[in-house]
Amino acid sequence: MKKLIAAALLLALAGCGNGAASGTNKAEAKTIRLAYQAFPSGDLIVKNQGLLEKALPDYKITWTKFDSGASINTAFVAKSVDIAAIGSSPVARGLSAPLNIPYQVAFVLDVAGDNEALVARNGSGVADVAGLRGKKIGVPFASTAHYSLLAALDQAGVKESEVTVVDLEPQDILAAWTRGDLDAAYSWLPSLDDLRKTGKVLIASRQLATAGKPTLDLGVVSTAFAQAHPEAVDAWRKVEAQALDLIATDRAAAAKAVGQELNISPADAEHQLSQGVFLKPADLASDEWLGTEAKVGKLAENLVSAAQFLKDQQKIDAVPDLATVQKSVYVKGLPDVLSH
Repeated sequence: MKKLIAAALLLALAGCGNGAASGTNKAEAKTIRLAYQAFPSGDLIVKNQGLLEKALPDYKITWTKFDSGASINTAFVAKSVDIAAIGSSPVARGLSAPLNIPYQVAFVLDVAGDNEALVARNGSGVADVAGLRGKKIGVPFASTAHYSLLAALDQAGVKESEVTVVDLEPQDILAAWTRGDLDAAYSWLPSLDDLRKTGKVLIASRQLATAGKPTLDLGVVSTAFAQAHPEAVDAWRKVEAQALDLIATDRAAAAKAVGQELNISPADAEHQLSQGVFLKPADLASDEWLGTEAKVGKLAENLVSAAQFLKDQQKIDAVPDLATVQKSVYVKGLPDVLSH
């Protein structure tokens, strides 16, 4: 069923797109196709306020909503998107065999904190992660939540074979949860808030990060698009940095924009934003994250570590070497390009 859905998605994208943005004729050359996800981030602020459209008035800019990183990877393989908001685990998978997607990490949208978590449903009889043995858990496969679920089980000494893991998108998790079909689920905001209402948080991604398994939401750009339109990538990074600044300096305005995109109240949006970890634009070019043209940051090591974990879990065929992943971090113009 998932393959059928992916195929239908690609057909839909092909129908609404007009070929690769980095294509060979002038009609295609001024198009940017962005993939976004409905989680609280600066990316939603950029979309809501039309910041990229204002910065690049000569470009035709389209936004397409995706439910998970796995479907975004599928779209990149089909050359249906140019820029996307996607989790670090699906990026690690995308950079690894057999996918080997030609894209580059150009931005860190957020570091997962309490905005992603593993929740046990009330009445399931589960009090801790170890108690999940023999239980049914919903999670979007190939997502940061899936990576974190595997890490949480591993940390608690629970083998994946000892639980039943069901591949469900966040909205499908809510439906199955309501029916009582799941004992637990690992998901992210905004659906996570609904799970918490009738469940107990067993572990959040913030805790797993301190235990050496951090997850991030990243901005990635197709390598072909970055080579053909470096000025557009610069403009996109600048408006994403502008959104991070808004989250840091005017949380109310940021929450209003995010709330409009998620169809929730500004108060709820502000609460959701408070659960994520948002970097300052200047931090992105630090050694801890993207780095600079002179020295790629530790984000590359984080992605290799994530890939190694996925290989150990038999989710990918091979782990790319560090040098290969470092080339997949887009540091052109850093740190200067983020100043505005």
